[in-house]
Amino acid sequence: MSNRKTSAEKTLARLVEILRRLNEGERIDPKALVSEFGVNLRTVQRDLNERFAFLELEKRDGLYSINRARLGRLTLQDVQRFAGLAGLQGLYPRLSTEMLRDILDASRQSALLVRGHNHEDLSDSEPVFRQLQAAILAHQVVGFEYRKPEGPKLVSGLRPYKLVNQGGIWYLAATDNGQLKSYAFTKIDRLLVGPDTFAPDPAIHQVLAAEDSVWLNLRKTEVVLKVAPAAAGYFLRRKLIDGQKTVKELEDGGLIVSGLIAHPNQILPIVRYWIPSVRVISPEGLQAELDAQLRAYLADP
Repeated sequence: MSNRKTSAEKTLARLVEILRRLNEGERIDPKALVSEFGVNLRTVQRDLNERFAFLELEKRDGLYSINRARLGRLTLQDVQRFAGLAGLQGLYPRLSTEMLRDILDASRQSALLVRGHNHEDLSDSEPVFRQLQAAILAHQVVGFEYRKPEGPKLVSGLRPYKLVNQGGIWYLAATDNGQLKSYAFTKIDRLLVGPDTFAPDPAIHQVLAAEDSVWLNLRKTEVVLKVAPAAAGYFLRRKLIDGQKTVKELEDGGLIVSGLIAHPNQILPIVRYWIPSVRVISPEGLQAELDAQLRAYLADP
């Protein structure tokens, strides 16, 4: 992949995410987008004032929002016009009009749930993706061969609910004998859509709407972090962990924050990313586990 295409894809991901948020009624803070997407303020202002000029955005107190009369009503023509202005057609399925319409039109039933601003390249498996998307909308039971480190595993009788894009990776959220699970889409082979249908459980949809990760264990553990002043601003502006709450603002400008996790791997990568500005206070032993991992890594020649 060329650097030019990589740059275009990053631009695409940023614009799709901004457009999605606007269409859902969010008020956009340009300065927050600068840190989130790693671009300068001039680039963000160009996105909002030039690329999205056709939306006639309203600006108040430095925040941009879509006119309430157009909220949730972006048309396919709007999407096509946006794609043309951005000059980013041809990166399917990152910017197919069909997928954008699914993502942006909050008023229609959709099989897709997108969190974050990166999108996995599914060019080689687009037909299977669409087949699974159709099965979700039709509430059809599915089965497939799932690739695991120890070898392929045959799963059947799954009730598919959503295709979730989490951190750039697509997952299938489905129930297996009543238990909600997630499956990495690119590990799915030999998809079989059966003739049987099911009645979706509204409680499952509520869980998926509230969940911020692909760890779909319904039993969560509280995690408490100490955040140094250097990273505090990022945790105040964005929810970086599921159920994040600010427990206390410290005198030195740091924070104590809490959240909910279903698995240690849900929090440890975040703490590693923010070293040395974030430490785990509880559960007891989790920070020691991370320290041991780091010592083993540093000792490995």
